[in-house]
Amino acid sequence: MDYLYLSSKIILTTLYCISLLLLCTFGLHRYHLARLFNKYKNKKPEPKKKFDQLPIITVQLPVYNEMYVIERLISSVCKIDYPKELLEIQVLDDSTDNTINIAKDCVQKYEQKGFNIHHIRREKRNGYKAGALSNGLKTARGSLIAIFDADFVPPSDFLMNTVNFFTDPEIGIVQIRWGHLNKEYSTLTRAQSVLLDGHFLVEQTSRYHGGMFFNFNGTAGIIRKKCIETSGGWQHDTLTEDLDLSYRAQINGWKLVYLHDIQANAELPVDINAFKSQQHRWAKGGTQTALKLLPGILINKEIPFRLKIESAFHLLGNISYLLLLTILVSMIPMGYFWRSLGWQYVLLINIFAITAGTLSIFWFYIVAVREVYKKDWLKQLKNVPTAISLGCGLAVNNSRAVLEALLGMSSEFIRTPKYAVTSKADDWKSSSYFSSMDVTTVLELSLGIFFLLQSIYAIYMGLIAWIPFLILIQFGFLYTGITSIIHGSRKTQQTHINQLIPKPVLQKEKKI
Repeated sequence: MDYLYLSSKIILTTLYCISLLLLCTFGLHRYHLARLFNKYKNKKPEPKKKFDQLPIITVQLPVYNEMYVIERLISSVCKIDYPKELLEIQVLDDSTDNTINIAKDCVQKYEQKGFNIHHIRREKRNGYKAGALSNGLKTARGSLIAIFDADFVPPSDFLMNTVNFFTDPEIGIVQIRWGHLNKEYSTLTRAQSVLLDGHFLVEQTSRYHGGMFFNFNGTAGIIRKKCIETSGGWQHDTLTEDLDLSYRAQINGWKLVYLHDIQANAELPVDINAFKSQQHRWAKGGTQTALKLLPGILINKEIPFRLKIESAFHLLGNISYLLLLTILVSMIPMGYFWRSLGWQYVLLINIFAITAGTLSIFWFYIVAVREVYKKDWLKQLKNVPTAISLGCGLAVNNSRAVLEALLGMSSEFIRTPKYAVTSKADDWKSSSYFSSMDVTTVLELSLGIFFLLQSIYAIYMGLIAWIPFLILIQFGFLYTGITSIIHGSRKTQQTHINQLIPKPVLQKEKKI
């Protein structure tokens, strides 16, 4: 019995310390990215020259059951400033609902106005988004391929601001920053905007100007057709086909350009269950891509050591959720095992280590908020703790995604429902699309209650320094769990979105 107790003590301590060290390392790396951003933020990429004759560009719009936003998408793309004779638009429609008719009518309307626009349908949704893009590529006239997801509203000057970068034959991809159509809609959308601004403004800018590998984000960008073809094409063995292709392109020598001062606005998820589903897909797909490509990157003698390390930080970033969850659930057993040291000392060790990582993450998002809002950034600072707390609340959801990827479990590409919600006056709760809560909700609520009790205990024991961390954690889990129940229990007269897909198709496409 003593041997079992001692073994458990050693194993848990080792696991805990390794997780804490790695999590703090990921946190400190965020500080490194923020430092690089401050160094490069005023540096603006410029094309080498301008085209004497503009190239043909194909704009691909991959959509699947997007009845509320498909017309807005097509209309905004047709307003892009580019010669009509050099612009081709492909509506790659895999829908199974009324989106088909809306898209068809909208395409016909713009055809009559002289646009070269096509409504392309497939019999089966093989390969999901990657399959749709690959299918459209077969008939695409353009040497350059611009891509926009259904929730985007591209600016009219998008192509004219990006196309001339392709005068450099080594440039394979140009990516611009995502903006937000409905940032002020709710606490959830405000928190999301901070998280995304951190990625698109600080991380992407730092990686690009710092000479690191970075990723095409699947939308709001242009890819050279030759880059796609010579890099192995669109592949659907991961849930993040965009990350996968952009890394394969850079490994093959193609250069990417990131323009942080140009943005395309998009609709943020207003349903937390849809948001969690989106985050699950990104976390799982990112880990799948790491398993697929990182070993080859690490042994590739042509890739500098610094790029290998940075690629590891980038592709393995979602593992931080699993590390955070490990620390949170093992904190109490650690205190019990090491009670001879005194509970207050165990907490102090945690505070010292976690503070280093947490403050780095705070600084990372503060830098993003300060850059986005300029003189008004102090007014928006209140959203940073909320965003970090929401990130904690995603620990269960995203840890599950990482574990599924590590265990090789396949899953469907679940798209994120869009509702054309751009203001607080817009309604989405009576829409046809529905995202249900899952089993992680129970765990989120349980952890929220657990850390609420921990906060009370910490106050009782006078461990005031620990309170801010416990509040962040408990709010994240409670908010995520309670909001999942509220949003998941809304009544709808329509069929669940997943049931709109014919069952035989689901069965055949279970594996990605």
